[in-house]
Amino acid sequence: MRLVLLIGIRLYWYFIPKSKRRCCIFRESCSQYVYRITSKNGFVHGLKAFRFRYSNCRGGCGIFTNPITQETQLILPNGEVLSENQIAKRLLKPI
Repeated sequence: MRLVLLIGIRLYWYFIPKSKRRCCIFRESCSQYVYRITSKNGFVHGLKAFRFRYSNCRGGCGIFTNPITQETQLILPNGEVLSENQIAKRLLKPI
């Protein structure tokens, strides 16, 4: 089953050009993250990684500057807070 998921991701990369893919809020794209987790830990962990990313990469997140550390952070819909090194660089650029 792990192989099916990995091949599915590879086909996605092959057939969907980067210009047509949805921009990810995470530094490591969702497909790269799921591919890495699946390769390293197996099918079940890959599905959990996919579920986590799919449910948290769909809006409802907020970016803010932590008043204590002055670090830019992102809060996900599930309440988890990401640090700057996990947020996509395009979201960290000043407007």
